[in-house]
Amino acid sequence: MSVIDKFLDVMKLGGDDDYDDYDDYDDFDDDYEDEKPERKNPFRRRKEEDYDDYEAEEPSRERSKVTPIRQTSRKQGKGSMEVCVIKPTSFDDSREIGETLLSNRTVVLNFEGLDVDVAQRIIDFTSGSCFAIGGNLQKVSGSIFLATPRNVDISGDLQDIISGSIEIPSVYGKF
Repeated sequence: MSVIDKFLDVMKLGGDDDYDDYDDYDDFDDDYEDEKPERKNPFRRRKEEDYDDYEAEEPSRERSKVTPIRQTSRKQGKGSMEVCVIKPTSFDDSREIGETLLSNRTVVLNFEGLDVDVAQRIIDFTSGSCFAIGGNLQKVSGSIFLATPRNVDISGDLQDIISGSIEIPSVYGKF
């Protein structure tokens, strides 16, 4: 056999003289029965009888990667309203602020004496939390902020009220 014949055989371009004897056979199995292949579910847990070894198998502790969303009630009575005053000392307190907003409570943030960079990070986090729940964040004074959930409305300009440009009747003036 020459090199060219070997090349043609490899490329299946040559004659198939060797396979002429097999043309009388059909290619189908007459005794073939339709059997459904066993499908393996990649999410099913292995049963104890599936294990081949005889050692005690520790039960696997699977943790869900999905965290359930907390269902909050949007219709709370006026008697259940609460205002929380939080004076954060580090960025770690941002979680408490976010959880308080998620529980539909208003948060008054007091940043007096806190580093400006840390206060800015906390404000950024709180602003994102308010946006995510449909709430509101307003500056009351230079170091005091008010963060409210969706079910609390803020009316008026708080900075004008605090600075005294709007006259508010005083209870003490009548006595």
